[in-house]
Amino acid sequence: MKMYWVKTGWLVKKFFSGYVWDLPNDDKKVYLTFDDGPTPGVTEWVLDVLQQFDAKATFFCIGSNIDKHPDIFNKVVAAGHTVANHTYNHLNGWKTSAETYLEDTFAAEKAIEVQGAGTAFTKLFRPPYGKIGKAQAEALRRNGYRIVMWDVLSADFDTAITPEKCLENVIGNTREGSVIIFHDSVKAFPNLEYALPKALEYLKGKGYRFMAIP
Repeated sequence: MKMYWVKTGWLVKKFFSGYVWDLPNDDKKVYLTFDDGPTPGVTEWVLDVLQQFDAKATFFCIGSNIDKHPDIFNKVVAAGHTVANHTYNHLNGWKTSAETYLEDTFAAEKAIEVQGAGTAFTKLFRPPYGKIGKAQAEALRRNGYRIVMWDVLSADFDTAITPEKCLENVIGNTREGSVIIFHDSVKAFPNLEYALPKALEYLKGKGYRFMAIP
């Protein structure tokens, strides 16, 4: 059963206005984001595709994956992309105490800092599954984080949809300022491999430019 929305409605954005859902602009910028990496084979493939389209992105990294694959993480930074926090253990905020959630997030921040990401590290945070409690969000903001959700969800992680549907999710819903989510994960790769290059080709043909979240 589908338990997510592909295009975030204006009412949700208004009600949860403390989160970043999109970044409206008049010069056709859209914001690519990738969750859950770094992942061997997949993240490097993403970097190659982004380079082909002169695209920059923000990678919301899982801290444990950074510790397992520091060489891939450093390739992301070296390619000129930005990196951000996606917790250390991919925690569901609705099932985790605020204290534990915060400790896990700081562990991910430490993993990023240990690798010397420097200015590539932006204090942006995306909650896994999009699930975060009010106390958790407030604590993160007090520690300098901006919480980033999405305007367009590719749903590449959903093994019940076809690669063609994944592509349609992106090209049918992207507008100026859209924050778009893909996943550089093994689970998402069958859909990602098909949809990402085709989406970038289509959107570039429509005059869009692909940016990291500032």
